[in-house]
Amino acid sequence: MAIKAFDTYSEYMQAVRPRMRFMPEENPKEWQARARVKLREILGVPASSEVSAISVEWTHEEKDHTETRYTFASEPGAEVVCHLLLPRDAKPKSLPLAICVQGHGTGMHISLGRAKFEGDREDIEDGDRDFGRQALKRGFAALALEQRAFGERGAKEDGRPDCRQSAMAALMLGRTLIGDRCLDVSRAIDAVTSNYPQIDTSRIAMMGNSGGGTTTIYAAALDTRITAAMPSCALCGYYPSIGAQEHCLCNYIPGIMQWFDMGDIAALIAPRPLIVVNGTTDRSFPLTSAIEQVAVARRVYDRMGAGEKLRHVIGPEGHRFYAAPAWPQFASATGWIKE
Repeated sequence: MAIKAFDTYSEYMQAVRPRMRFMPEENPKEWQARARVKLREILGVPASSEVSAISVEWTHEEKDHTETRYTFASEPGAEVVCHLLLPRDAKPKSLPLAICVQGHGTGMHISLGRAKFEGDREDIEDGDRDFGRQALKRGFAALALEQRAFGERGAKEDGRPDCRQSAMAALMLGRTLIGDRCLDVSRAIDAVTSNYPQIDTSRIAMMGNSGGGTTTIYAAALDTRITAAMPSCALCGYYPSIGAQEHCLCNYIPGIMQWFDMGDIAALIAPRPLIVVNGTTDRSFPLTSAIEQVAVARRVYDRMGAGEKLRHVIGPEGHRFYAAPAWPQFASATGWIKE
């Protein structure tokens, strides 16, 4: 009987060892500098471009905050759509910022607590995915950012994500969709901090679940202006998650396993606070592997004297965010808010 192609690749994936893994004899900061260069190369992140001016579509005054919808171009032809929730009467440089990104759902309106499509209400109420509302409640300025190929930037008519063709097109250009999403995040930081003086640029956090958590990990690894990260249901070994199971194509990065596993990427966030959230019964990102990858990242955190900045929150259910246990850990690790 012929051996199936995937069986061969499965053996290869299980045998590979990341070449860029941090070694005990290395200087962690020097390792991070080299690893970031390599990661940016693998992701195919375009060279930094000057961010365009924002175009404000509208501003609504609410009881305790203002909501502004605006767009900007992160690169020629790539229009990023954002909603900024800004507490009223904030003084300059007084507000921490939470960048909120949704995953393979129906779009950024979930972060705002608004249901547009069937199933949205369950994501908001049962999945704790209204990240923008949660952050605003805790005194943050909250930026809901629509990711490439999700929601208003490429979803199907029923709201389901449609990122397959975009992911394949990016690969043909020597780029990756995840790298382009990281570019959008970095340019979003440029845009919001240039236009809203209320933002404290030393306190920029990022959070998201699933595909939003994935972007959070990569973006925080590359852009050190993100000073705290809270990815949910995303940190896991490459093989048990996207290697052994079928996932959306936007998760796949050519050659990544030769150099890194997810714990190595997370280690690039050290010594900044990192609150990793996983679900006990999340089959897409198995908990056993997630625990192993947190341990990989912890080697660098401990070496940098920041072991207390890395927290692992394990919820009792599946593929969702767990606001109740996660936010207190965020508060404790950062000291930014009281919970």
